[in-house]
Amino acid sequence: MSDTSYKHATILLVEDDDVDAKGVERAFKKLKIVNPIVRAKDGMIALELLKKCEVSKPYLILLDLNMPRMGGLEFLAEIRKDEGLNNSVVFVLTTSKDDEDKLAAYEKNIAGYIVKERLQYGFDELVKLLDHYWRIVELPEQ
Repeated sequence: MSDTSYKHATILLVEDDDVDAKGVERAFKKLKIVNPIVRAKDGMIALELLKKCEVSKPYLILLDLNMPRMGGLEFLAEIRKDEGLNNSVVFVLTTSKDDEDKLAAYEKNIAGYIVKERLQYGFDELVKLLDHYWRIVELPEQ
């Protein structure tokens, strides 16, 4: 899957669960996808990393909803009102099947809402989806 004709997107993984974070990282390695992964354990840390430009562009955000200090929906609200971050591409990766959470996330212009339980083969399906996504879609580099 490695191809030098496109620019690798950095993955900002906003996930407090160590097991899920390791699962995502293992799927990238297993599928030989070398995109850099930056992990934040909650929305506050992720917001700080983005504001300090510590996440290389272009980037995609994989966002859990249920986290301590600042959850995913609060994080989404913050980046959408920030002129420098409001064009961030965000995929929600969560355990929540709640329609209210889905609606609230889509109202904040997410690219997709993925329920962890529906990933039958671990995180491999997710990583394949992302790999195809950033190969086709033009991501903002500014």
